[in-house]
Amino acid sequence: MTSRLVNLDLDLLRAFVSVVETGSFTRAAALLGRTQPAVSLQLRRLEDQLRSPLLDRSGKGVALTTEGAGLLPQARHLLRLNDEIVATLGDGDLEGEVRFGAPEDVATMHLPGILGAFARSHPRIKLAVTCDYTANLLDQMSRGLLDLVLIKREPVGPELGVRVWSEPLVWVALDPSILDASPLPLIVAPAPDIYRKRALSALEAAGIPFRASFTSPSLAGQMAALRAGLGVGVLPSAMAPRDLSVLRDRLPPLSDSEIALVSARGAGGPAGLLAQEVLRALERGPSASATATPRVEGRP
Repeated sequence: MTSRLVNLDLDLLRAFVSVVETGSFTRAAALLGRTQPAVSLQLRRLEDQLRSPLLDRSGKGVALTTEGAGLLPQARHLLRLNDEIVATLGDGDLEGEVRFGAPEDVATMHLPGILGAFARSHPRIKLAVTCDYTANLLDQMSRGLLDLVLIKREPVGPELGVRVWSEPLVWVALDPSILDASPLPLIVAPAPDIYRKRALSALEAAGIPFRASFTSPSLAGQMAALRAGLGVGVLPSAMAPRDLSVLRDRLPPLSDSEIALVSARGAGGPAGLLAQEVLRALERGPSASATATPRVEGRP
């Protein structure tokens, strides 16, 4: 009796890994440039090939079976080996350009290492990176000017991109005594920045009078103003530097920052490859080691 020989389809394995890593068939489909039914069919075909159920479909969300949990690290290894071979030998599918957009703070803090590693691994793919506000990035994508963008968004679910991470937003200032000023001097970016929107909405809801003491589209400009003691600003907690105070009291809480990855419809090839690299690198959230631990108001 001869043994059954099965040649695994890497496209099916990539669909499986994408579903698991994004936690959703819908988000995996957006990432892969396919429809949700097409991705579901790919998973069924992979299960048929392996004669094993890989996902537990009895509940909500994406849950792995024992067989699926065993396959996941092996599938990741096969895909990584495939991508390394293709990158090393050179393949027409890995030539081209990826037009990538991200907000300045996200690009500055979290992307240099990821993009640098991608450029070294895929020297035949040209990267063109644009930093701008989320609304402007989405507008450029809608006009066909960008292939892939990281955006700041409200927690709206899977309708707008693949959620990458969420992170607390905090109020920061050089000295907590600035809270005694009325109206409160505020350091913000111009509209339509989402952190500006969060800050103004929170202060208005709490009935705290404020004024814009410094407005700059540049993160470097805002940080300089904060360090000069010109007002209070809003930053993701991992980006709050040690020489600024995190203001825990007397100011209203801010809802978390949520970062999502949005791909243009049909953005496969080099853009799809970069999307997978970004998701893999950031799926556990940004590393707080990029900045020193900030001072916290009331803490010695």
